[in-house]
Amino acid sequence: MKTMNVNKYQPYPPFPFPERTWPEKTITRAPIWCSVDLRDGNQALNIPMTVEEKIRLFELLVSIGFREIEVGFPSASEIEYRFVRKLIEENRIPDDVTIQILTQSREHLIRRSFESLKGAKKAIVHLYNSTSALQREVVFNMNKDQIKHIAVTGAELMQHLKEEIKMPGVRFEYSPESFTGTETEYALEVCHAVMAVLKPDANNKMILNLPATVEMSTPNIYADKIEWFSRHINNRENVIISIHTHNDRGCAVAAGELALMAGADRVEGTLFGNGERTGNMDLVTMALNLFSQGVEPGLDFSDINKIKEIYSQCTKMQVHERHPYAGDLVYTAFSGSHQDAINKGMKAQKGRKIWTVPYLPIDPADVGRTYESIIRINSQSGKGGVAFIMEQEFGFKLPKPMHAEFGRIIQNITDKTNNELTPSEIKAVFENEYLQKKTPYSLNQCSISMTDKGETQILASLVIHEETIEFQGQGNGPIDAFVKGISPVIKKDLTLKSYDEHALSQGSDSSAVAYISISSLNKTSFGVGVDPNISFASIKAVLSALNRL
Repeated sequence: MKTMNVNKYQPYPPFPFPERTWPEKTITRAPIWCSVDLRDGNQALNIPMTVEEKIRLFELLVSIGFREIEVGFPSASEIEYRFVRKLIEENRIPDDVTIQILTQSREHLIRRSFESLKGAKKAIVHLYNSTSALQREVVFNMNKDQIKHIAVTGAELMQHLKEEIKMPGVRFEYSPESFTGTETEYALEVCHAVMAVLKPDANNKMILNLPATVEMSTPNIYADKIEWFSRHINNRENVIISIHTHNDRGCAVAAGELALMAGADRVEGTLFGNGERTGNMDLVTMALNLFSQGVEPGLDFSDINKIKEIYSQCTKMQVHERHPYAGDLVYTAFSGSHQDAINKGMKAQKGRKIWTVPYLPIDPADVGRTYESIIRINSQSGKGGVAFIMEQEFGFKLPKPMHAEFGRIIQNITDKTNNELTPSEIKAVFENEYLQKKTPYSLNQCSISMTDKGETQILASLVIHEETIEFQGQGNGPIDAFVKGISPVIKKDLTLKSYDEHALSQGSDSSAVAYISISSLNKTSFGVGVDPNISFASIKAVLSALNRL
């Protein structure tokens, strides 16, 4: 077997921190949410959004409940600048929403960024420069003091411009970019130097954002670093610890959740995890993870299909079919055992206040999805799934002994076609198999009356192999009378095995449906009849079973 060249890689260095307490913590409240879809997400698109698309996505983010939104990098391009100006000049920013802009710690970029904010009631200016050991060496060729100087001079200019332009509503955020690639003590040193310039206090807290710009370690190490940093930062009460995790190892949400347990206050991310390389932390997944644990997320994803639609139209990105909570197939079960468990769980759920349905961590209805697609039928499906479809979609509550029989019929079809069957196709099979078979026995006429002795009497006319035959029978009910009357005519010894009935829908004009299983010569078959009159529905069910024997 060919082996991969593992020797060219080395493990992420351990972070000794035996004082950690986060493993014993739980998340009991939502963090401060900040969407970076319009900046971090946008820069990762093959075709960046137009101003009009940015506005539509901004309005979606506001409607979801985001109150801090990073809207762009206005010093990076003209379209970014124009978008920020349009939001401000056209008064598109609600009073309870704070826009955020990003800038590198370079003088001309900082000045251009502040120009874009003129007239804004409030805003967050997000300053960053890379502090990682790798970038100090191969990108900047600078030592630690020189890198720290970049951060400090940028902070000094921001403070000066805030006072000069008289924008008291401006708050500051600083990111030691590539925090996870930076010596943690050095990242703390740089943040302390920036804080010494910006002087945060209880009325003007500063955001310190600690990004996993590239995800380099297991989530627990990131959480250790967040707790260590939170414990050692000066004036912790005047600082908001923010996290910004990327998904290079596929653990961005996990790292974010552990970081919240470790003391982080704020989360930056994007809808559905859009972002460079493998993307940012997925805000939808993290928020609905909280929701599934009974924690109010403070974000409204009750119409996930609409959110997906607008997101895709604006970004030209598609949400994967298996994406947590939002994918087209995440509330779908193909496995027969899963389908059976869901079917039973849905029935048991009625009347319960707490959601407890197997294989469904949340109620699909809570995110605007319907139960139509919970169970879909292919060759892997089972009897429980087919029965669920028939009941949920069409109102036929098949008796349990019938599940296996109809399930086999459907599975034979899916095995041959190797395709999924839609609910309408399943119903068509059901009707063809149970309701529309008219040979060899077809009912021509039938009347039901009572004898002087209180028995039910049937007078019926059947077409059998194109020959019309009349007969009568008496019994303790319409089914008994019909079976006793028809048995000598067709020369079969019939035994009624089971009988079930129910209304097919609500209301006075509802039809009744009857399910009957009949055996003859060691063969048993189900039949189904539908009629406004339950007695005639039962007789039709007997004929259905006989035609299928």
